[in-house]
Amino acid sequence: MNEMMGGHIVNRFNDEMSQLHGLVLKLSELARSQMHDAVKTLDDEDCEAAQVVIERDKKLNDLDIEADDEIIRLIAKRQPMAKDLRDIIAVGKIVSDLERIGDQARWVARMTIHFYDGDKLPPNHHLLDDIPRMAEMVDEMIIKAMGAFENLDLEQALDVIQLNLELENEFKSALRRLSTYLMDDARHVGHVTEVVLGLRAIERAGGYAKNIAGYVVFLVKGTDVRHESLEQVAAEVRAEAW
Repeated sequence: MNEMMGGHIVNRFNDEMSQLHGLVLKLSELARSQMHDAVKTLDDEDCEAAQVVIERDKKLNDLDIEADDEIIRLIAKRQPMAKDLRDIIAVGKIVSDLERIGDQARWVARMTIHFYDGDKLPPNHHLLDDIPRMAEMVDEMIIKAMGAFENLDLEQALDVIQLNLELENEFKSALRRLSTYLMDDARHVGHVTEVVLGLRAIERAGGYAKNIAGYVVFLVKGTDVRHESLEQVAAEVRAEAW
């Protein structure tokens, strides 16, 4: 293969990867919007808006499939090796986790319908206080994780992993507050159970954002850090050898 032909193929691959990255960013914006809108339906007691969120999840699924098809096509066509293959693998994992964030948003929207559709007694709003607070933390995590992905920013990826620890602590605090509420009035056990599941969905979404930050480390350093502590990841990120 002559140098000109080789350069042409490299440029084509880079163009195709740029298009794939653009699709990933589009997915992330939709996932963020889904979570924001789902939590808003809960605050507004708006079952119609919740149904819109649920139906819009199909758009996220379609983008997920489109990205997967493009990844398969790229691998078959370009047969990437070394760092190029690592890039494609990481993008595929990021796409999967963004789609899962959308699944958690759909769960929250279904909660709205469960609570407010029909003549059932709605929950006390104090039970829901932790949901928007945790959702804001997750939104910040997604923004930073995608910024880390776009700029290959390892420090920003570390910030996301740190934020996930804070989110987990907030989740535990929320569970303690709900337990106290339940001890004061056991009649709300059904509502408390549903709220716990909603909080768990949001906490999971944060975990997926943390995974994305880990994939950024994998992209740059070639090391899988998903199951390592914050201190271990920080040591890997700040190691001299790149």
